[in-house]
Amino acid sequence: MPTPDPSRKRAGRRRAGSGEFVPASYERAMRPETLNPLFAETSGLKGVGPGLARPLERLGLTRLRDLAYHLPDRFVSRRAVADLDQASVGEQVVIALTPREYRSSPGRGPFRVLAEDAIGNICALTYFGRNGGWGKKQLPLGEKRWIAGRLDQYGQMLQIVHPDHVAEESGAALGQLVEPVYPLSEGLTQGRLAALVAQALAALPVLPEWIEPGLLAKMQWPDWKEAMVLAHRAEHAQARDRLAYDELLANALALMLVRAAGKARRGTPLQGDGQLRAKLQLPFALTGAQRRSIAEIEGDLAQAAPMLRLLQGDVGSGKTVVALSAMLIAVEAGAQAALLAPTEILARQHYDTLSQLLSGTGVSIALLTGRDKGKAREAILMGLLDGSIDMIVGTHAIFQESVTYRNLALAVIDEQHRFGVSQRLLLTQKGRRTPHCLAMTATPIPRTLTLAQYGEMNVSRLDELPPGRQAIDTRVVALERIGDVVGALARHVEGGGQAYWVCPMVRDSEVADIAAAEARFAELQARFGEDVVLVHGQLRPEAKDAAMARFAAGRAKLLVATTVIEVGVDVPNATLMVIEQAERFGLAQLHQLRGRVGRGAEKSVCLLLRGSALSEVGRERLALMRETQDGFLLAEEDLRLRGGGELLGTRQSGDTPFRVATLEQIARLLPIAHDDAHLLIERDGGLTGERGEAARLLLYLFERDYGVQLLRGG
Repeated sequence: MPTPDPSRKRAGRRRAGSGEFVPASYERAMRPETLNPLFAETSGLKGVGPGLARPLERLGLTRLRDLAYHLPDRFVSRRAVADLDQASVGEQVVIALTPREYRSSPGRGPFRVLAEDAIGNICALTYFGRNGGWGKKQLPLGEKRWIAGRLDQYGQMLQIVHPDHVAEESGAALGQLVEPVYPLSEGLTQGRLAALVAQALAALPVLPEWIEPGLLAKMQWPDWKEAMVLAHRAEHAQARDRLAYDELLANALALMLVRAAGKARRGTPLQGDGQLRAKLQLPFALTGAQRRSIAEIEGDLAQAAPMLRLLQGDVGSGKTVVALSAMLIAVEAGAQAALLAPTEILARQHYDTLSQLLSGTGVSIALLTGRDKGKAREAILMGLLDGSIDMIVGTHAIFQESVTYRNLALAVIDEQHRFGVSQRLLLTQKGRRTPHCLAMTATPIPRTLTLAQYGEMNVSRLDELPPGRQAIDTRVVALERIGDVVGALARHVEGGGQAYWVCPMVRDSEVADIAAAEARFAELQARFGEDVVLVHGQLRPEAKDAAMARFAAGRAKLLVATTVIEVGVDVPNATLMVIEQAERFGLAQLHQLRGRVGRGAEKSVCLLLRGSALSEVGRERLALMRETQDGFLLAEEDLRLRGGGELLGTRQSGDTPFRVATLEQIARLLPIAHDDAHLLIERDGGLTGERGEAARLLLYLFERDYGVQLLRGG
């Protein structure tokens, strides 16, 4: 029988890899007992104290399962050589050397140990900083040691800087001929992390096979436990593919279970009479794509089975009006509608926009965020309960346990990629019957990733821009010309315009030369004074709101920010966007940021400031930004460029719901996993039978257990 895991927090947790916050109601699932060792906390491992727990937590490595799936970025391959004559400069080697002399440099210079190989060649083992004492301890004079490291040359002398390994016995060093290189966090070393991974791998249970036998044989994949070990030992394509496929299969299977459960539920058919929609005074004509999407949504809402539809729309394509039409259908049918946004900034923007569009319709709309307290909050909760509020806009606060609706029949979720399936399911449990769900995203998604992230949904696409939208003049400028850019910015502001300046980080980092918003704000404020405001995710909500209000009202001319303004900011008078170190952003994110301008009648400009260290792929990406404003084309190109594995942008790790599968593996293996999941459900009895029980383990292993809960009616 499965047993509960008391270490899981009742309030929920943020899942490693996907970043999805899982509510407590889904965390109370009964995990199969055989998996419990994998979900033990890493704090219980040998050698893990409070000092090591913090960097592990920063990497999301809080359980043994997380360590096991923390796969190496690459491997260092070394060659064992008998003497230095057999080695080449720049090569990774393992060699026996005997220390002969210590040499200290004055001041903070390096400490060197001169060591001799088997035929008398001399090599310097060099240590910088305060590691001289460590060098003496590791390398006593006259005693042979086995050294692993990169052979370099300094002047006329061969040297190995900070040897990777020093061993007394040959076996220990020769065991490092192939060594994994893991992603690290400050406070962790490769050796320490490798030792923890080894402990996690030693705890792996033997699990039954969930992959269809014919496919397993065709692909020549190892079993799960063997694949886990091989993936940490050396470059092993079959092992890595097997583990990626497992994750894709779990995701595809869970989404199919969600879709099947949704079809089996009973919702409320919604058929409006059109009276409220007729009262809308839109300042523009709907595009063909908007009319088509509204018709698709209207058809879904009329059905008893709850709608589950994704509305994809490029920047400025008019998703809000489509969502409003759907919400008005619900209100016309005597029901309530809710719009969920991921941030307060975006929620307030939606509330202001919808309030203006609804003026004169008689529809009651309210805003609810986590900041609403006291009598104001109580009044909103009462209005939702008695039905006097027709529409609610808000953050996650709108689906807390204390929020009760009289008749919630439609939930609209904006920027869907920032929410997980579990959160979406929680919101759709708020109605007397399962509410219809319309998810929206302004992030163009390649068709392959649409299947991966939204495989349980029908999809509508807004692939036309409203008439009158001007092309944004996009230019790439070297960072060395920042003085010219600031001068152009001054002329722009003096002419009455407003502008954005976006930086990759909030503040300066000691480990990376990345532009920081706080430092740039200080410099620009010295030039422009009170005309500059700052917004980033670490500010208090009140400070962010005040800065955004000043900018939206035109009292501030320049908004310095991080990517917190990527969505939900609509200031038509802002016609200049400056993105500093643009090569550090992905194409989709650059496109989103560029979309903050070009919202009025005036011509808009986007300046992409690039650093000097620009790769060929980075150069191609910035060239694409100049050439096109088609977000869907950019999304496909972004996937193509990143298929080779280069880390292209600050949000790469969060661009998919997967921790193991790479973009290239998603494109190659997801269609197979989708077909296999369909076969399991349609032919092999779903989660019953021998393979079904194994698949149930797979869902828990990858924390897609909401699929299991749906079968239980949870």
